Amino acid sequence: MIVLFTDFGLDGPYVGQMKAVLHGEAPGVPLIDLMADAPAFDARAAAYLLAAYAPAFPAGCVFLAVIDPGVGGSRLPLAVEADGRWFVGPDNGLLAPTARRAETARAWQVTWRPDRLSASFHGRDLFAPVAARLARGDEPPGSPYPIAKMAGAGWPDDLPEIVYLDRFGNAVTGLRAAGLPEDAALVVAGHRLGRARTFSAVAPGVAFWYENANGLAEIAVNQGRADRLLGLKPGDRVALA
Repeated sequence: MIVLFTDFGLDGPYVGQMKAVLHGEAPGVPLIDLMADAPAFDARAAAYLLAAYAPAFPAGCVFLAVIDPGVGGSRLPLAVEADGRWFVGPDNGLLAPTARRAETARAWQVTWRPDRLSASFHGRDLFAPVAARLARGDEPPGSPYPIAKMAGAGWPDDLPEIVYLDRFGNAVTGLRAAGLPEDAALVVAGHRLGRARTFSAVAPGVAFWYENANGLAEIAVNQGRADRLLGLKPGDRVALA
């Protein structure tokens, strides 16, 4: 399958145009809309979401990952194979945590260019055709590229920040819960939050943090909105207490 991970949103033509290319280049390959509201323009925050979600997908999947504020500039296009999964996108750090966490990873600088390459929509014109060809079983259209040279290679293994607010107002962090002490409290925006297993473990209206379904530490309010109650926003720093 081809898995879409973008900050495009579902309004407007952008996701549809990419899907049209994918259907044309790799007919019959299923397309999965994993995320269309990744942190806008923020490859660093999105990178930790992608690294958390990807392991749930089987080997052989191709992730078309496009958070690309530097489109048309000097950043390189990459194809990365990490633990048997493919990732196609810009070399702006978006793919770095995924590559670093993998047991085996290889990268290629994509040197192929289509006849028509717009300055502002490489998701459609460059990354989608490459993703489709990888899904068909083709070789990466480029040359090997050192993992250590990828943008974001020096970023931390976990990001102690809020990286995403979901539609319920829950605040997802870039911290993997498995690496935190069982009795750890999180401090964010002046609030100290204890850990609970799930929403029903606390009373309605109570704020807490828990290990979400993708293994990340998430801040929530039972039957409420953590973003509004606690005044949270993406980029807020998170500390252990």
